[in-house]
Parts: sequence; C-alpha cells; structure tokens
Amino acid sequence: MARSTATPTRTRASRKGAFDNTGLIPVLARAVREVETAAGRGTVGPSGRTKFQVIALLVREERARAKNDPEMAEDVRAETLKRLDGVATILAKTAARDTSLIALLETSSSPSDAARALKRRMLEEAGYDVPEEVVAPAPSVADPFAERQVTPRSVRSRQLANPFLAPDFALGRTPHLTRRLANWELLGPLFKAFEAGGSVTSMELPEPPAKPRWAPAGTALMRHQAEFVESVARGHRTFLLADEPGLGKTAQSLIAASVADAFPLLAVVPNVVKMNWAREVQRWIPGRTATVINGDGADLDAFADVVVVNYEVLDRHSGWLKTLGFKGMVVDEAHFIKNHSAQRSKLVLSLAQALRERRSDPLLMALTGTPVINSTEDFKAIWQFLGWIDETKPLPELMARLEETGLAPNDAGFSSAARRAVIDMGVVRRRKVDVAADLPAKRVVDLPVELDDEAGRSIRQAERELQQRLVQRYRSIAGGRKPETLEQKLQIVRLVAEQELEESRGATTGENIFTMIRKIGSAKAALAADYATQLARSTGKVVLFAKHIDVMDQAEATFARRDIRNVSIRGDQTAAARERAVDSFVNDKRTKAIVCSLSAAGVGINLQVASNVVLAELSWTAAEQQQAIDRTHRIGQSEPVTAWRIIAAHTIDARIAELVDSKASLAARALDGDDTEVTGETSVQLDALISLLRDALKL
Repeated sequence: MARSTATPTRTRASRKGAFDNTGLIPVLARAVREVETAAGRGTVGPSGRTKFQVIALLVREERARAKNDPEMAEDVRAETLKRLDGVATILAKTAARDTSLIALLETSSSPSDAARALKRRMLEEAGYDVPEEVVAPAPSVADPFAERQVTPRSVRSRQLANPFLAPDFALGRTPHLTRRLANWELLGPLFKAFEAGGSVTSMELPEPPAKPRWAPAGTALMRHQAEFVESVARGHRTFLLADEPGLGKTAQSLIAASVADAFPLLAVVPNVVKMNWAREVQRWIPGRTATVINGDGADLDAFADVVVVNYEVLDRHSGWLKTLGFKGMVVDEAHFIKNHSAQRSKLVLSLAQALRERRSDPLLMALTGTPVINSTEDFKAIWQFLGWIDETKPLPELMARLEETGLAPNDAGFSSAARRAVIDMGVVRRRKVDVAADLPAKRVVDLPVELDDEAGRSIRQAERELQQRLVQRYRSIAGGRKPETLEQKLQIVRLVAEQELEESRGATTGENIFTMIRKIGSAKAALAADYATQLARSTGKVVLFAKHIDVMDQAEATFARRDIRNVSIRGDQTAAARERAVDSFVNDKRTKAIVCSLSAAGVGINLQVASNVVLAELSWTAAEQQQAIDRTHRIGQSEPVTAWRIIAAHTIDARIAELVDSKASLAARALDGDDTEVTGETSVQLDALISLLRDALKL
C-alpha cells in the first residue's frame, strides 16, 4: 500500500488559531474519550477497537509531523506535543483496562480497510486534504500446506473419470447496488447489533407440507426440522443452523442436501462425531453413500455422495478437496473456526471460497449450538464461510439487504434493522424449550468415535489377542468333542466364553475383557470431556458419567484446560463432600459440569438443573445406564433430556452398546407385562465374548 500524506487546508499562523476547537487534536480527543468510556463498560467492541487503532496511528503521525515541521514555531510545537501526549496517556490507560488493545499500539500492527476508512474520515473532519490511496496488488502466497498434501488413489480415479466440471454461467451475475453504504465501516456495527439482543433470533421459516415425504420410511421429521427443509426446498442456500444440541441439526442438514441435490457434499466435523455422520447418512438419506477420510485417505471412496473429514486432517487433503466439484458444504460445530489465525479456520474458509468460485448457488450450512462464545466477533469466520462477508465488508447480497433498510450506522434504528438483515440471510435458532412438544421426553444418542492414536491401536491389538485366545480354547475343546451341527458348535462357544469370563474376574495380570474396557474408557475420556465442554458452553450445565477413576481424572483435567468449572461425585467421598459437590453444581451458576461415577452417583441425587448427560463409558446394564440418565430426568426437569453415549467404533465397545440396547428393549417389555427374562451385567459380558468368538470363527 502506497502511503498517503494528509496536509492541512488552512494556515496555522497564530497560537489562537492552532489551539481553538478545530484541527486534528480535538477530533482525536473526542474519539479517545469515546473509547475510554467504552472500556469503562467492559470489553471494547469491534468499532471501538478500530477507533483505538486509528487514534494511535494518527497520534504517531501527528507527533512526527510536529517534530519535523521547520515552519512550526517552538511554542506551538511544544503545546502540540503536550496535547498529543495527553491523548496518548488516555490511550495507555484505556489499554490497561482492556489489555487486548495493547497489540493495536504496536507500530507493526497493520490497519484494516475499516481502519483506513475511519482514518480518512477523521482527517477530513479535521480539515485535512487526504489524497486517494493507491493499493498495490497483493503478492501471491504459496500454499503453506503444500508439503503435507496427499491425493488418495480413489481421488485420482474420480478425477480421471470426470476430468471436466460443467461451467456455472450464473457466477457472472452481480446484484445491482446503490452503494449508499460503500464508504461506511459496517462489520463493527453489524457485530454490535447482536450485542444487545432482540426479539427475533431466527429467520422466518415457511410452513412445511402437511405430510412431508423427505424422511425415509420408518422415520419422521419433527415440525421444526420440516420447516428448515422446506426453506431449502424453496431455494434458500446459506444457513447458520444454531439450534440447541439435541434438536437434530445433522438430520436437517443431510435431508436439506438431498432436497437441494447438493451432492457431492463435503462435511467438515470434529473427530468425535465423524463416525456418527457416516451413520446418519445411512439413516436419513439411505439412497446416498458416505465415506470418512482417515489419515492419508487410503480407504477413501472418492465417488461417495457425502465426504466426511475431521478438522485435524484437513491440511493433508485440502488440495484435492478444492477440485472435487462439491455442490454443498456443511461445517459441524462451526464455532471451531472462530479463531481466524488457527490453521483449521484458514483451511475451512479456503475450501468454502473455492466452492463459491465454482458454483453460484452452493448449499452452505454452519451447524453450531454456540455460534458466539467470547464476543459477537465470533460470528465473523462463520459469516465468511457462508459468503455473507469477507475480511473487511459485507458481500453483495448482505450489502443489498443493508441498503434496503435506508439506514446508516449513525441512524438510531440501524442496529435492529441490520440485525434483522443478517438473520434473514439464514440464521436459524430454536431452543429445546420452544420445540419441546416435538421432542421425546428422554432419548439416548450414540456418538461413535474413531480411536486413531496409539491407544486405539493398542486396544484393537488387545482385542485381536483376546479373540485368538478364545479360538485356541475353542479348538482345544472341539478337538475332543468333534461338533457337527451349528447348535453343538454354539454350545462350545458359550462354554469357552463362560470359562474366559470366570478367569477374567479373578485375574490381576494380562489382557481380558475388563482391562480392555478400562483402556477404551481411558482413550475416550478426553473426547467425551471435549464434547461435554461444547454442551456446557451452548446449553448450560452438563453431567458426565464414567466407571473408572482414571477416566474421571482425565475428564476433570480436560475440563480444567477448557476453563470449565466442575465438581465430581466419587465412591470414596464422604457424605458431606458429596453434598457440597451436588450443591455447587445445582446452585452455583459458575459450576458448569459434574463428573460422576456410574456406581456412586447413579442413584440418590437430583441433577435436574442439567438436561444433557454424557456417558463417557458404557454401563454393563441397561438399568444402570437408565438410572444415571434419570439423575436429570425427574420431577422438576423443564426440558427434554438427551444422553450422549460416546462409543469407540470398531471395537468391543460398539458390541457392548448394542447388547445393552437389546437388554433394554427386553427389560421394557418385561416391565410392560411381557414374560421375557430380564438379564443383568453378566449376560452382557458373556454375550460380548460370545460375539467376539463367533466373529472369529465366522459362525
């Protein structure tokens, strides 16, 4: 950027003329008092930060001009520097109140376009002639992730099968704008418009059909879900879907993609939920296929309709992802990209930009129950992903909506009108309490996680060794009995499983089903606590249950790192300590999480201030699991309760979850009067071993 030089339009011939209430210093003095007042109320907002940076910049420039102006009288120079020091002192005091402003005082701090525009206005207000700035073209920047890029074999196959993408001629269409607001700094006022809140938090959604047919057979959409999909069916294409957790955002986005024919669809998600996304594709759009990118993508199916990738491996795959021809993109837990300097944020935004450059109407959906965590500026990256703004200004569609208001940021009604304009771009927010009639009173949701680290490999190896031991024992018994029928073979399988279970109960060394389950719990602990953290930040208090002490310790350590205040209920606590922990969780707004032992806290306590339960480890019985969930689902609970089970995919953990569910259905029938026997934890453990052995023997 070429530097511009502002010059006074009037001659400063006398002391009186230099220090009356005109010129630059009075403008700076008024502006710095405004920022000082804002800092006194709390954290300075975006527009205040821009003003602070411009004041600091102009103070430096004016001081340099005063020191080096040979025509300035010495008394005038001394008085000018004194007054500038006064402004600088207020800047320093303001930065001491809001320390995040200190970085803006650095001479290396580069002003944004908004800051340059404000600087021009302040100089013009002071009577300076400000020439137009000449902006040099930005130098091309090499891809910083080029060395990490991989291109899976399946991707090369798809590229060869379809080397040309059909051009989208609608890309050249640009809406006509009056540009009345072209010279205004608008992002700060837009973020500020959301600080005060308002009566409207969601765009107006259309009435869905009386009998929508979007959901597959055997499933049904709730009314709030059908309203969202109907909006997509009528042509809306960008959404910040900010429904509270548990309201089915994944299902809405997948069916929306189906209605919009937005395939192939790219889903960028946290590692903890990527396996669940693949399963949800099978459930909600069973005619479509999904593939999950793991590691370098060796097992990737590049011809799949839905490509699921977690944030952690984007740096290896962003290159080919930009060229695959996606028609839609969804970012789950979109608040993960709020930090613009983070690698994952840059990668997500570059993928979205590449998609918009290829298509005029891509389906873009940001899913998060917590779009704002620290300040309304957390919206920025999400709005950029959706194509509503760029780094410095609203893009054409949002600008057109703002133009239509007929208002400017200095008008009294601008904030509410601007907030409405942004919401109408596609903000959808529903709370559990608002759609409670559409929800079951209590439900359990499974979140499969892929354990790709060393712990996961160790667990899978231990499972293989256990299977081999069971197979050897089976062959030893079968060699003497020589079973011929399937029934005879299954009898031996059961006998082997019973022997293994009996020996495992008394074992103090070696690998067995109990040590494996403990290892799995330890491997899932941080993932479970991370998910509980997101729930705590979006919906309030959350309960996390675990079986083992080391798992509870890891969960509490993760909460501490995430600045989530928590307490715990353990078996070795005194009654008084237990009561203090429960009291803190129930009555102290600062205590967001409670880590509970399944055995120690499964009964006898009331935790209905929370409506979300995270089961970091699985129970051996459906009854114990239900008792844990019922700590929140009881009289006094005003919201539907959702229990999130964290399940290690492709391990015995998944088998146990299925077995517990089958026992739960049996128990329900028994409680309803059915004469089916209700079995306990020994049955689940035994059946898990039987299942392992049958898989190994292919019976």
